[in-house]
Amino acid sequence: MADSSFVKRPAGDMGTVTDVASMSVDRSMDGRPDPSPRLVDAFRLVATRMEGLAFVNRALAVEAVGFAPWQGHWLGVMITPWFMSLTLAPRDVSVWRSLKQGDRRSYRFPAGAYEFIGAKDDHAGEYLMCSLFSPLLQFEDQQTARLVAQLAREALFDVENAERRDMPEANLSPLAASPAKGPGPLEKLENSLDAPQSKRDFLRGRWAGEDHGNRG
Repeated sequence: MADSSFVKRPAGDMGTVTDVASMSVDRSMDGRPDPSPRLVDAFRLVATRMEGLAFVNRALAVEAVGFAPWQGHWLGVMITPWFMSLTLAPRDVSVWRSLKQGDRRSYRFPAGAYEFIGAKDDHAGEYLMCSLFSPLLQFEDQQTARLVAQLAREALFDVENAERRDMPEANLSPLAASPAKGPGPLEKLENSLDAPQSKRDFLRGRWAGEDHGNRG
């Protein structure tokens, strides 16, 4: 992988931005296996130590959603009773760039740049996470959480979800988005949970009053 795939940020800015457009398609055919089982086992163990805490949603369970190869990585969404996060794990070891626990790096998708935090578990190994929702008390059941996780992952690869070109580039993580710049695509998903909306609306891609169902 050429070093030009990584664009250095100005001094004082955290991490690097990985530009999908400058990277080749996934080239690893025999890389590391799907990390979903290891991640699920690791977070189920954590969940046993968090039972009864106020921010834990008892209606939800640990689940790995939509893990698939992406640019030499495994990309999916982890659901637990207390958070939902985009998750990157190594597939092609020649592409994977280790990140110290707690350090940050941004990756660029068609929908924009998202900041991931380094993590490591004795059972699951290295992985990176980008928080979507925490806590998850607004989710009524596992089916709804799974649907939102699927839509969030799909939203990353829809260029229509990118911020307008006349707006400055920004971290689109919901927790870091500035209200003055308007909500990013994943923040729209969060806002839509509080709006009168059916699960069919989610399937048709309606977020926060915007109907994208005519895309087919």
